[in-house]
Amino acid sequence: MNIDFATLTEYQRYKMMASLIVPRPIALVTTLGEDGVVNAAPFSMFNMLGEEPPIVMLSINRLKDGHLKHTAANIQRSKEFVVHMCDEDLAEQMHRCGENFPVHVSELDAVGLTTASSSSVAPPRIAEAPVAFECTLWETLETTSRQIFIGQVRWMHARDELIDTENWRVRLQHYQPVGRFGASFYVKTNERYALEAQAAARSTAIDEI
Repeated sequence: MNIDFATLTEYQRYKMMASLIVPRPIALVTTLGEDGVVNAAPFSMFNMLGEEPPIVMLSINRLKDGHLKHTAANIQRSKEFVVHMCDEDLAEQMHRCGENFPVHVSELDAVGLTTASSSSVAPPRIAEAPVAFECTLWETLETTSRQIFIGQVRWMHARDELIDTENWRVRLQHYQPVGRFGASFYVKTNERYALEAQAAARSTAIDEI
């Protein structure tokens, strides 16, 4: 099967890419509105881009009427945001944060999540999240359909048992992140394995990376 992307509609291209480039990590992002309301929204067009500087990418689509989503407008204005990784315990509330709440309503209040103070940026972090990356805006890229925010990680918060800070390894037995499939489908990530050639050379157990 050969498909010329120039012959597809915007929606068809989105469906093919979003359904085949899977699973994707999910960023649950908090920002501050102009009135101080904490906004929270999930985005799966998200990933790590590099470590020096430590940068992440967040791609947010424009609305059909030309307006920006609350997260995009808040990042554009304040140049600060917090990215949270989502685990199995947080998955349902994360998904509900994607509902269309009015700008004056905090998604965190609506879904029953609580905030904790950030260390280097104004938007608070989500206390229940296993990992939170405080970010400042590094650069913005523009396309016809999207704004692509590149953020520099300034600070990280993680559950106490999650990281071995002597060896800087993540204890996977304490970390069950979920990934995004197409449409509203998600996957668990606790069925992990190493290829035989890699397994022989590994110096750590499968539950540590």
